[in-house]
Amino acid sequence: MNKRWSIKDVPAVDNVNRLAAELNIDPVLSALLLQRGVNTFEEARFFFRPDIRHLHDPFLMKDMERAIERIEHAIINKEKVLIYGDYDVDGTTSVAVVYSFFKQYHSYIEYYIPDRYKEGYGISQQGIDYAAQHGFTLIIALDCGIKSVDKIAYANSLGVDFVICDHHTPGDELPEAIAVLDPKRRDCNYPYKELSGCGIGFKLIQAFAEKNDIDFEKVARYADLVAVSIACDIVPITGENRTLAYFGLQKLNSEPCIGLKTLMGVAGKSISYTISDIVFLLGPRINAAGRIDDAKHAVELLIACNEADAQLKGDLINIKNTERKEHDLSITDQALEMIGSDDVLIGRKSTVVFNENWHKGVIGIVASRLTEKYYRPTVVLTQSNGHVAGSARSVFGYDLYEALCECSDLLIQFGGHKYAAGLTMHPDNVPAFIDKFEEVVSASITSEQLIQQIPIDAELRLEQIEPKFFRILNQFAPFGPENMAPVFISKNVYVSGSPAIVGSNHIKMTVMQPGSAHFDCIAFNHGEYASQIKKDVPFDICYAIEENVWREKRTIQLNIKGIRML
Repeated sequence: MNKRWSIKDVPAVDNVNRLAAELNIDPVLSALLLQRGVNTFEEARFFFRPDIRHLHDPFLMKDMERAIERIEHAIINKEKVLIYGDYDVDGTTSVAVVYSFFKQYHSYIEYYIPDRYKEGYGISQQGIDYAAQHGFTLIIALDCGIKSVDKIAYANSLGVDFVICDHHTPGDELPEAIAVLDPKRRDCNYPYKELSGCGIGFKLIQAFAEKNDIDFEKVARYADLVAVSIACDIVPITGENRTLAYFGLQKLNSEPCIGLKTLMGVAGKSISYTISDIVFLLGPRINAAGRIDDAKHAVELLIACNEADAQLKGDLINIKNTERKEHDLSITDQALEMIGSDDVLIGRKSTVVFNENWHKGVIGIVASRLTEKYYRPTVVLTQSNGHVAGSARSVFGYDLYEALCECSDLLIQFGGHKYAAGLTMHPDNVPAFIDKFEEVVSASITSEQLIQQIPIDAELRLEQIEPKFFRILNQFAPFGPENMAPVFISKNVYVSGSPAIVGSNHIKMTVMQPGSAHFDCIAFNHGEYASQIKKDVPFDICYAIEENVWREKRTIQLNIKGIRML
């Protein structure tokens, strides 16, 4: 697939040079800071030196005082409290954090994860009935609930109170809960709006600790779980999230909780985790519990108090992840065959595929794979409990949620974000939805949005890549949305020696520019360029700069994202 190289706007030269002089760094690095909204020496100090004291006062969040008062009342009066969370990584880590913390101060507490297939996403009537029937008078809902107006009204009628901790965009009406914690509320002045669901849960226990003179260390011990939620829920690595991710990664790599330590072991990598490692190694395994079996297994792992219990759950989850992979690959192959054999589907600006027998637990993953292949807004549908359920994924710059709003007359319900969403509809509406979604996407998507782009931060001469530059560049981590690992372009580079094909379609080679050192490179899935790259033939590359460790030897390596022959 051809990709469009998109070079970001260069900040004003005066500002670049001023900040470079103040910080005594290469102007390319100061330009990267300015692109990230870091404009002054003091802001750079905050950026490069995250401090736990940078966390905001949790009581700045609307309804936090009411939430803590209701929880304190429940503890004093020995009420039964139910910690309720979604079945994905953000939801299960949220439950693990809040349940584990309050379990130390309240004996009458349990947790509840809805069944993905029987109850669906969010607050369920079945979950409320469970609470009422078992004497729970307070539910703390995590990573869900902000749009559950009818469900909360039902709970109120049964005498079950709710404290909602959510991070999704509210609807026009808020639920009548005791407290609704969500920085995205229009009337909430909390300074940072992009916390994960687990992040909201963390602020809840932070507030409780402050109010009850509990040492902050008893809150900070859960930072590794918060980092996992931040990574897997694809929230921006900016502001407070960046601080939480920074310290969460430190804990994950030094003293992880027993459950995460076990999961890291079964994943085959026990040290030096990055945000990317969490996304690709830990996240799928945690998610697999709810996709294939029961997400409660994930919570049981994450709250485990001894290694034997954790190992049992870790091994089980790893088996479920293997099953998930098998379903994922099989359904992806079927979907690709369905598209490839249909000229109408191939020619569309959207992809919608439906098979009533596909496993609901993996259709989101399949939607992501189809988006990678065809690079256009994609919806994968399957049959579930008499309805048709779907997962949708989008391409850079295109608002999928808005497109689904245009199709809302055909949907029972939908929710999500700009780039990912879930939906349900009546089976009879599938043909009409396929046509309507294509009509909406065709009318609103641009031709540029249908071509995958490689965002490039800056142009760089290879001679600028020296130890100090690389050391400072590493301090831009943790990398993730809105703080991605910088990608550079270097023009007129030359190969030293001959490129080699490794694996199925990857290139290993060494490049240089006149006057520069030689740099080892890896170019994944660029094997078609091997025959064109020759000595004395210049070409352009765009790449990220990484550290490669081989047999305890550390070297700088360029991870090439694109090659352009001249």
